[in-house]
Amino acid sequence: MPLKNLNKEQYAAATADFGNNLVIASAGTGKTSTIVGRIANLLKNNITPNEILLLTFTNKAAFEMIKRLETFFNKDITKKIEAGTFHAVAYRYLKEHSEILLKQPRELKSLFRSIYNARNFNDISKYPPYKADYLYDLMSLCINSHSGSFGEFITKRNDEHKEYANIYDDLFAEFLEAKKEHNYVSYDDLLLLYKNRITSDKISFSEVLVDEYQDTNYLQNSIITAYNKKSLFCVGDYDQSIYAFNGSDINIIASFKDRFKDSKIFSLNKNYRSSEAILNIANKVILNNPRIYDKKLEVVKSNIDSKVKVLKFDDLQAQYKAIARHISVSKTPLSDIAIIFRNNISSDYIEANLREFNINCKKKGARSFFESREVAAFIDILSLFFNPKDMMATLNILSFGSGIGEAMAKELYDCLINLGDGNIKNGLLKPKNMDNPFKRGFKNAQLGLFDEYFIKEDSSRFNKDLSHNFKSHILLSHPKLNAKSAVFLNKFYNLFLYQKDGLDSLFLHILKSEFLKSIKEEIAINRIKSKYKSLDSSKIGEYIESIDKKINVLYNLSKSYDNLGRFLNSITLNGAESSSGEGVNLLTIHASKGLEFEDVYIIDLMQGRFPNIKLMAKTGSLEEERRLFYVATTRAKANLYFSFALNDSSKNTSYEPSIFLKEANLI
Repeated sequence: MPLKNLNKEQYAAATADFGNNLVIASAGTGKTSTIVGRIANLLKNNITPNEILLLTFTNKAAFEMIKRLETFFNKDITKKIEAGTFHAVAYRYLKEHSEILLKQPRELKSLFRSIYNARNFNDISKYPPYKADYLYDLMSLCINSHSGSFGEFITKRNDEHKEYANIYDDLFAEFLEAKKEHNYVSYDDLLLLYKNRITSDKISFSEVLVDEYQDTNYLQNSIITAYNKKSLFCVGDYDQSIYAFNGSDINIIASFKDRFKDSKIFSLNKNYRSSEAILNIANKVILNNPRIYDKKLEVVKSNIDSKVKVLKFDDLQAQYKAIARHISVSKTPLSDIAIIFRNNISSDYIEANLREFNINCKKKGARSFFESREVAAFIDILSLFFNPKDMMATLNILSFGSGIGEAMAKELYDCLINLGDGNIKNGLLKPKNMDNPFKRGFKNAQLGLFDEYFIKEDSSRFNKDLSHNFKSHILLSHPKLNAKSAVFLNKFYNLFLYQKDGLDSLFLHILKSEFLKSIKEEIAINRIKSKYKSLDSSKIGEYIESIDKKINVLYNLSKSYDNLGRFLNSITLNGAESSSGEGVNLLTIHASKGLEFEDVYIIDLMQGRFPNIKLMAKTGSLEEERRLFYVATTRAKANLYFSFALNDSSKNTSYEPSIFLKEANLI
């Protein structure tokens, strides 16, 4: 049984009586073993598996815990345990009991921008309104961390936007209505809808276990509270609370003993991961933060050979090159080396230098494979074949057309929906007769809305450039279309002439289509212009080849599925946890959470960059930045390298070393 392998502290927590139990599990102290031991103890004491709920921070963590249990219990037992992230548990329940279509943030941001861009913000205030993407992020933060209206939340954060509060609230309401109309849900919506179902359906468990409890936010905590449960078992470490940007509230773990008067607090203090030298540095720095619960890390691996070094450089680029060179002569396997950074921009520079030394790398946390424009576009095309009324997929892929922005894409979508009685494909291939499918009605000017209508243009004006079946299509009467965008829409039309069945044949059809080719060219041209500030046509082929490699990875992933719906569901729910490549691990600090490596390099330790002063001013604090430093440091098992540069010659900027290096007495 898993209980036999636990130390005294872990065993006491795992075998605690039913009630409100909190386990303070410091870095590397075996919290996973303790949770697995706890579940084993529940099963041993005749708690049926379907009465157990395990909420984890990642689906991978839930999978690994259940896998460990399978060593001791039959799969028929372990598969009945409800386990996963808050979002995964909510998604499974809602998919079974309601009609929903889960959409990624990038998709919903496009929808929100199309609504936002239809508003008129002129003469409302002397201050400019928030941009659409930032407003969307604030909306998500509000849902996760706040119980009042969106307008109130905005005003409380910045009184300069008080005059926009009604417009922001109305934008939010229109956005919610648009999602509801199409059964779209965001990750935030999953939790809101699920919370309501917990209450209405009286969802109950004998025990709810919560991993990474320190990173729960207001909304997640309200879900934990809503369950009808006999026992609560929470595991976390206040020194590793690093998700304030997503609304996580350290006060939730801090107030546990006050909210539950009968609570029992356990502490795991024996660190099995890191050397004494590494833990001494981590402890020195984190002790500058307030202590919420008593704890002190004890070293178990006291005799291991360990190095802790500070690497100082005159210039930023010299830092990246030297680290790559250092790794090139290291005897540590590349997969057991991590380079951890606070700012995403660092990832690009370090990756480029690693490539100079022919060192492969694996990226996680900077930008997901599924978020790259080419992969996202291909998924949107697949989504539209699966659901021919999918507004978000339509907006995203039509926006690639010349002169077609999100607002115009929304107008084209509305037109096709009108022409096809709610079906994009029918609107393209079998449009019904309508005088003006673009017509819009009166809107409220006080909420930034206004009356607008279209004066149709001659739909035959582009006919010489179009295929026979698409000539004079009423969609082409949109007054803002140009010749290039009309040709793009023609390719979109031809894409839907496909009639065969099967996921593989659909993939091959899209791969060969002129529509995908035009999207790839658009992405390649934009990337070349972004990098070289002008278009070098000789590089287009090279960039398209790179795009094709990513799309082929997606194609290979699809071969494990025989059903388009299952494939789309899988990548929608699990894409955020994906990583790509092999070799040295390039990780944001947030992505490094829960991982461990033989050698760890923490780079760019300069004031302004780490701690990140800009992010501190938005939603963070110096205390949170210090917790980030603690998390990054405690990923290392044996060798730990801190690096910083005094100058960035490309920007003519000078730096001071990070305050954390001073607090650790390293400089």
